[in-house]
Amino acid sequence: MNMLLRATCLTVLGLGLSACKPEPPPTDEPPKPQATAEATELRDAMQAPIDKANAVEDTVQEAADKQQAEIDAAAN
Repeated sequence: MNMLLRATCLTVLGLGLSACKPEPPPTDEPPKPQATAEATELRDAMQAPIDKANAVEDTVQEAADKQQAEIDAAAN
C-alpha cells in the first residue's frame, strides 16, 4: 500500500510539473536582425544570371531582326 501511495504521488507530481508553462523570455527589446545590408552575396549570386541574360537580349534581338530582314528581302 505504501508503494502504491508513493507511485501515485510521484505520478501526480510529474503530471503537475509537466503542465506548467515555462516563463517566456523577456521582450523588452526586439531581436536584432542577423542579416545586414552588406551581406548581399546570395542576392548577387541570384541576380548575376539575370543580368547576363538581359545583356545578351539586345544581341539576340538584333540577330533576329537581321534574319527577318533577309527573309523579307528573299521573299520579294
